[in-house]
Amino acid sequence: MGAMTLHPTATRIWKHLTPDERLISAKAFFHEPAPELAAAALGVIAKVRHMRPQAARSLAPEAQSRILASVLDPSEPLAQGLLVALHLADRRPLLAAFLDALAIPHDNGILAEEKEAAPPISPDQARQAIAAVAAFPRTQVLTYVNTLLLQDPERWGALERAEEWLAP
Repeated sequence: MGAMTLHPTATRIWKHLTPDERLISAKAFFHEPAPELAAAALGVIAKVRHMRPQAARSLAPEAQSRILASVLDPSEPLAQGLLVALHLADRRPLLAAFLDALAIPHDNGILAEEKEAAPPISPDQARQAIAAVAAFPRTQVLTYVNTLLLQDPERWGALERAEEWLAP
């Protein structure tokens, strides 16, 4: 796989994940589906398999996951939910190391609820956090950084240069 670039949408990130990553993500998503996205996921499955929504709902979670993982354009909100599920599935050590480097409170990689808007991180903090996760696979780090940037560009904007800070 060539050098990854940061993508402007969650759907573009989703399209650039490997099939295995998309399957891990879809399985994690269906393990604990976000209520507001579950119907959208079932709608996508029903559409691509030309079935009624009730039939999509009655499929086993494994089948739902395989079908959803095969869809390259699930919709922007669903792609965002799938990316979150991917990171919470098996990438928590990466998330925790990153947040620890920034001294941001978290619970096993999940950000703690914050009462007020968090201040943007500085370029120095961003570089320090990237250095702290440099031992993780480059594509995983960049996918995480890209996901953060899309979720809150004001807070995470200093991460836009992450790709150049990571050794190829």
